[in-house]
Amino acid sequence: MTVEFSSCTYRYGWRRAPVLTGLDYRVPPGLTILLGPNGAGKSTLLKLAASVIAPTGGAVGMAGVAFGSKAYRAAVAWMPQTITPLRSLTAREYVAYTGWLKGMSRADAWDRSLRALERVELADRADERTTRLSGGQLRRVGLAGALVHDARVLLLDEPTAGMDPRQRRVFRTVLAGLGDEVDVLLSTHDVVDLAEEADSVTVLDEGRVLHTGDTASFLAHAPGDTPPGRVAEEAYTALLTAPVRGDVRATAV
Repeated sequence: MTVEFSSCTYRYGWRRAPVLTGLDYRVPPGLTILLGPNGAGKSTLLKLAASVIAPTGGAVGMAGVAFGSKAYRAAVAWMPQTITPLRSLTAREYVAYTGWLKGMSRADAWDRSLRALERVELADRADERTTRLSGGQLRRVGLAGALVHDARVLLLDEPTAGMDPRQRRVFRTVLAGLGDEVDVLLSTHDVVDLAEEADSVTVLDEGRVLHTGDTASFLAHAPGDTPPGRVAEEAYTALLTAPVRGDVRATAV
């Protein structure tokens, strides 16, 4: 069970140019890194997949589950770029509240909130107000909120922004520990951020998919003389700078 886009178009207002145009895309299994420059449409794609917004053309769906339904939203977890602290809630209350919004009972959400915080190494801050947490800690609370219920697809928008190296390690460990529990689509501006550890890589630019495939096929776009440690960066650059034929870049997708 995963999210699929069929001829999907989205624009922020009818007088504005579309952010996504005729997008056909299926979230791959495992961990997928979503790359693209500013304005490429990454956040919009994730919001559509999470049913936070609805397409202005085409469709977004999941087999056997109605888009935007309670069942759909329970199957999908979304972590936005900005995690807003709630002054009245502790870290545990925040995570439990997220689970309750996803359809869990209050008791189950409360019980599982501590386990979710343990997974992101924040159990020791469970009773601390979210307004007292650092930016990196708050993002880990957001990740715990995305993990607290039994989602099948996890959508993460710039999840490592503001994290220090140790927090990023914790984050990588959490993702590695998910196994076959959930498919993950993770957007990032940092081309080397997990790119060589991911199962798949998708590159988006100007609302169109330039490449989607396993990590090896993505890295194969790097020139043959690329030094170690820069392969992901050079592959990404090659895809973005490939010549354009009509409205499609001249590269394998």
